[in-house]
Amino acid sequence: MRDQLFRRLTPDFYVAPQLEADDFERARALGIATIVNNRPDGEAADQLAHTEAQEIATAAGMTYVHVPVVSGRLQQSDVEAMRRAIDGHDGPFLAYCRSGTRSCQLWALAVAPDMPSDAIVRAAAGAGYDLDPLRPLLDDIRAGRR
Repeated sequence: MRDQLFRRLTPDFYVAPQLEADDFERARALGIATIVNNRPDGEAADQLAHTEAQEIATAAGMTYVHVPVVSGRLQQSDVEAMRRAIDGHDGPFLAYCRSGTRSCQLWALAVAPDMPSDAIVRAAAGAGYDLDPLRPLLDDIRAGRR
């Protein structure tokens, strides 16, 4: 059992490091409705392929969305895709990547227009992620400057 795998950011949004096949059933048992995979295929040899993860999530009764983001190369189009995933599907959500950090950052940028920066940074810190360096960008997004 991988303790503390799912880290709660809000009542409806969790992030996690790479999921294994049995983690999908655990997610469903916790009430997760939508899985968001933020890893591009082939990022690591030991990761589930996107199509395999989709099959497992669907078989477990969850919606599956693939928003692949190359580590260190986050683009505005990635943020927009994440926002569409959140707005277009039912929660609770579980987003995952290699460590959970990329998914956390992507969530933060996607919700920044609607959620105060302090609340985003606090939520991330409570889950073990330091988003304080993103605060100026989150403030700009919230203010409509980006």
